[in-house]
Amino acid sequence: MALNVTGNRLRQLGADRERWLALGLLVAALGIAYAVLIHPWWTVPMLEADDSLRGLQERELRQRMELQQAPQVRNLLQRVREQQSSRPGFLSEATAELATAGLVQRLETVVLQASPGNRSCGIVNRSPLAEPRRGDRYARVVVQVRLRCGAPETAAVLHSLESGSPRLFVGNLNLLSTRGYFVPGSAGPANDGGLDVSFDLYGYLRPNPAAPAAANARGGNANANAGGGADAP
Repeated sequence: MALNVTGNRLRQLGADRERWLALGLLVAALGIAYAVLIHPWWTVPMLEADDSLRGLQERELRQRMELQQAPQVRNLLQRVREQQSSRPGFLSEATAELATAGLVQRLETVVLQASPGNRSCGIVNRSPLAEPRRGDRYARVVVQVRLRCGAPETAAVLHSLESGSPRLFVGNLNLLSTRGYFVPGSAGPANDGGLDVSFDLYGYLRPNPAAPAAANARGGNANANAGGGADAP
């Protein structure tokens, strides 16, 4: 009787072990099938599609936010254009000669405003400076200026020139102090001091739309002539 019970128990243990072994083999087979068939052909494409969908949603959100800001950007652009139109950056004259005359007139007006009657500020010299043709899109007009002014008048003149309209620039600025000296027999100094100021006053002409096209055409003709000369015997 005891032997029969022991034999039944052993058979039961053997059946359980085979059952668990079969279950383990089934799980392993399912894992291999998933790794070989399902994961590369289904899971990976679905993950990539999910990432792509999230990217499209974020892009759509950014576009909606940009569209909502469009009226603000339009208003800001309109204000910038109005400011630029009220303060032009280019000289109004069409030629360098007229622009030079305009620069000189502007300089004389500013100096008179800083020192009415030229009591404490005056123009010693003003002469146009010929700019070499460098092929730049924006042609520069330069006037060399030399003034004899007091320090406050010098500051007022430079500020008025650079902050007015159209936009002008000051370059190569040199300031020299002119000290007074006494002449024998005189009651005061022959020179009351001040500053000897020299600088370049310049602005830019408005570009001509036809100029770049003409320059490109001349460059193309020159290249064609050079190529033809190289091919010629």
